[in-house]
Amino acid sequence: MDIRQDAAATRFAALTTAHVADACLRAGVPVRCAPAAVVPVLPGRRLAGRVRPARHAGSVDVFLEAIERATEGDVLVVDDGGRTDRACVGDLVVLEARAAGLAGLVVWGAHRDTADLVAVGLPVFSLGATPSGPLELDPRPAGALEHARVGPLTVGPRDVALADDDGVLFVPADRAGELFDLAESIRDTERRQADRIRAGESLRAQVGFDAYLAAREADPALTFRAHLRAVGGAIEE
Repeated sequence: MDIRQDAAATRFAALTTAHVADACLRAGVPVRCAPAAVVPVLPGRRLAGRVRPARHAGSVDVFLEAIERATEGDVLVVDDGGRTDRACVGDLVVLEARAAGLAGLVVWGAHRDTADLVAVGLPVFSLGATPSGPLELDPRPAGALEHARVGPLTVGPRDVALADDDGVLFVPADRAGELFDLAESIRDTERRQADRIRAGESLRAQVGFDAYLAAREADPALTFRAHLRAVGGAIEE
């Protein structure tokens, strides 16, 4: 069953995208990260919510239609083909999204009106800022409100977008609860390991690194990841 919007936001509030990405790896779910160039307009902002896609073709009406269809807590994911020669999102769209109760925006393209976006405070992740808006109007693509591209990824309403200062991660809505469970376990293990390092016990000692090196001598095919699974360590190769 898909996770509820409020549950996704509540559970992600105590996690990071790194925790959930590690959980995807452990669960055999593809790790789908937006390219690292997609960054928050204002550091420290976080978002979590179901994807509400919109493919831009030079006119703001596709965003208004997507917001009209959205449910409170959705994340507007804007596909402008990764263009940075024009801005596709500005203060009015972000204000409209906030007024409609959306959790934030992920923009595969550029934004403008940066000072106003900071003042609005709604989380916005994009490829950066440029002053120019669209200079041309292209034909609206088929399925403009059904799916969006973010780098090599195609996402839609069956996905949940999670974002923080480490970047943007997309996970299947029907696996989100399971992934949050795993992410919480990974987080708790890492916190215990960090506490032990601060108390003077090295990470090498905690994970039995000497034993791993010796075992690898006997079996060169042994990976550190396999060793960690055996000893219950949270870090990954």
